[in-house]
Amino acid sequence: QVQLVESGGGLVQPGGSLRLSCATSGFTFSSYAMNWVRQAPGKEFEWIAQIFSSGGGIAYADSVKGRFTISRDNVKNILYLQMNNLKVEDTGVYYCKIQSGARGQGTQVTVSS
Repeated sequence: QVQLVESGGGLVQPGGSLRLSCATSGFTFSSYAMNWVRQAPGKEFEWIAQIFSSGGGIAYADSVKGRFTISRDNVKNILYLQMNNLKVEDTGVYYCKIQSGARGQGTQVTVSS
C-alpha cells in the first residue's frame, strides 16, 4: 500500500533552517510528480512546492520562493524540502503529497523565538 512518512520537523528560531524528508513506498516514486503542502493552525492547506518525476518542473509558492528548495532521490524514493531563513509564519504541519493523490501524516514545524 502507498506510504509517505515525513520527518525532520521541529522547533527552530526565526532565521533558522530545517530539512524535511518524506520516505515513500508502495508505488513507483520515480513516476510521479510530488508536492509539499502545509497547514497552519486554523487555516486551509497551502501548496508550497512541486517537483516533476524527473526532478524538473520545480515550482514554489510566492510565500517560500527563494527560501525553500524541493528535491528528490529517485533511487532512495525520498522527497526533500530544505527550508532556510524560516519565519514565524512558516509554522504549521508539513505534508508530502503525490500530485493529485495521497499525502502523509505530516511533520510539525514550529518557528518561534
